[in-house]
Amino acid sequence: MSSSYVKTHIENQVGYIEFFHPSHNSLPSDVLGKLQDAIVNAGNDDDIKTIVLKSGGDRTFCAGASFQELIAIDSEKSGKAFFSGFANLINTMRKCPKFIIGRVQGKAVGGGVGLASATDYCLASKFASIKLSELSLAFGPFVIEPAVTRKIGLSNMTQLSIDATNFKSAEWAKEKGLFVEVFKTIEDLDEAVKAFAEKLATYSPDAMKQMKSVFWTNTEHWDDLLIERAAISGKLALSDFTKETLKRYK
Repeated sequence: MSSSYVKTHIENQVGYIEFFHPSHNSLPSDVLGKLQDAIVNAGNDDDIKTIVLKSGGDRTFCAGASFQELIAIDSEKSGKAFFSGFANLINTMRKCPKFIIGRVQGKAVGGGVGLASATDYCLASKFASIKLSELSLAFGPFVIEPAVTRKIGLSNMTQLSIDATNFKSAEWAKEKGLFVEVFKTIEDLDEAVKAFAEKLATYSPDAMKQMKSVFWTNTEHWDDLLIERAAISGKLALSDFTKETLKRYK
């Protein structure tokens, strides 16, 4: 696989949304936009009762933001627009009327952790270690923080953010509440995801929609909050300190 994609297929009333990017499943702006559209469409499709969010390949689940786009930021406006891609995707996921099951087969970094946190129920393999590397790159996980904190709590979010260069294990993520279950193999993970998603698809769509609304109570202000956070990240990305730091990672 050499080119990025976002695709959806339906099986037994489950909508499987899969994204891929050759750079460790990073999420440039176009992929973020396509993911957002795919989730909106699945939420409106009567043939889909529940959604599975997954990535292609068998290694990295998601490496987060596109590094090439990050280093190309040259104004506060473009910086805000870049980080708003993650804000819009998280808000789309929380407002989707159907449960979104996360299938995390490998490492999740930065925005990838935010993506997993924005799912309603997340299953992972033992290879799904997580890291928030933003602080080591001279900015911070501002946009995804509300979603991650909602899942694992402020204390654990603090630890993950400050220890920005080290991965936490999938078992750690399970213990803190990000993952519901961790499987020894990707094959076991896929079997569990399929069985669970198809079971959910037999439940009342109206009941699940109402329950999802309850689960995301008190997040209505995220429409504004996450965009405000995007502006913070965008401004920091322009600083001389950040630019010099990013040069070392080119």
